Amino acid sequence: MTTPLAPHPDRLFPPEKATRDIARALYQQVKDLPIISPHGHTDPAWFAQNQAFNNASELFIQPDHYVFRMLYSQGVSLDALGIPRADGSQADVDPRQSWRLFAQHYRLFRGTPSRQWLDHVFAEVFGLDVALEPGTADHYFDQINAQLATPAFRPRALFERFNIEVLATTESPLDDLQFHRDIIDSGWPGRVITTFRPDPVVDPDYTGFLNNVQALADMTGEDTFSWTGYLAALRQRRAFFKEHGATASDHGHPSAATADLSPFECEKLFSKILRGQNYSADAELFRAQLLTEMAAMSIDDGLVMQLHPGVFRNHNPSLLAQYGRDKGADIPLATEYVRALQPLLNRFGNHPDFSLIVFTLDETSYARELAPLAGHYPCLKLGPAWWFNDSPEGMRRFRQQTTETAGFYNTVGFNDDTRAFMSIPARHDVARRMDCGFLAELVADHRLSEIEAAELAIELSYTLAKKAYRL
Repeated sequence: MTTPLAPHPDRLFPPEKATRDIARALYQQVKDLPIISPHGHTDPAWFAQNQAFNNASELFIQPDHYVFRMLYSQGVSLDALGIPRADGSQADVDPRQSWRLFAQHYRLFRGTPSRQWLDHVFAEVFGLDVALEPGTADHYFDQINAQLATPAFRPRALFERFNIEVLATTESPLDDLQFHRDIIDSGWPGRVITTFRPDPVVDPDYTGFLNNVQALADMTGEDTFSWTGYLAALRQRRAFFKEHGATASDHGHPSAATADLSPFECEKLFSKILRGQNYSADAELFRAQLLTEMAAMSIDDGLVMQLHPGVFRNHNPSLLAQYGRDKGADIPLATEYVRALQPLLNRFGNHPDFSLIVFTLDETSYARELAPLAGHYPCLKLGPAWWFNDSPEGMRRFRQQTTETAGFYNTVGFNDDTRAFMSIPARHDVARRMDCGFLAELVADHRLSEIEAAELAIELSYTLAKKAYRL
């Protein structure tokens, strides 16, 4: 006997009836608002080429490290799931077998946000009415594949069906952005923009850093092995990204450290980095200085600056060697912000043209550091609960620990930060439900009027993200 799939219409709302009724009413006002997706990692080729997705495994498993990291944790090999290897090869695996393997282990996602997102997509996007189980694996695979073969499930059609107003991808500074150029030249009205992610050329610990600096020289014609030429090349690439729609940069540093060195000190440090004589402290100082340099450039070119620190990336070295980066092995680190950000904020914290959005995986810093900082500095906004914290509980904790000090308007709404295109509407739906529930509790406590809560629900679901990312 199969289990019905019927996501409850009141899911994630408060259990107490009066509060739940308020949350339900607030949600009705925001559930159909357009989606602003200002930070993510979907593939721009999907929208440039507008080709049909091949099969369910390629669509749901291969791009989503939330999915395959859980399976890997229970002993499922990435080869068996068809995950591409670092050298570009791929195990000869039948996608149907990968899907059956996924279905056999679907119970692992019970109670997780991934389960919320996946069930939402299965029910709302593909119209499936039975739960994913070993016995329904082939039914799912066939039903999903049949729909993917239709024009209604091409990437651009889904983009429009999902009511996405703008979607940002994230590219290396060495990317030629051809797919974004193709989207612009196609005449399709969907707005897919890029984001400048300079990590490969500003982090000495990044694999191939010196080769990347040379490639930066080749792309820009600048002498990137001199400090002034290096900065000029970065400015040139930022301008190129802006021409292709970018409104933001993104920085995935291990820590939030910033620095404010003199030009002489910068040149000396850069020379040391280029000679390969840097120690970990030198690499950290270099990254810290580059954040301040990027902040200065953002004032000039208007790109909003995003900082995603506090992650030990690619923690599993054998997995990194075999499959490459971003395979679910990023682990949160304790992160300090008050002293770390002070050099940058000393220079630009009061500048009217500077905007910095800070994310964290260290929830202990919400109330102690980040909310007080954002509640003071005009430039600083708090990004939403991110990566391991973009769960219902993580979203609730974020609001509980930041609102009393930073308020709502020093946050930036929600961004989905996903590589899994199909999960975008599901993730935004979860965020809207959780925010409506939180606002309903404030109304029930007589700390907000229903009119104020209704206005805030729209701000949190839509308006704040547009403002914060200058969209």
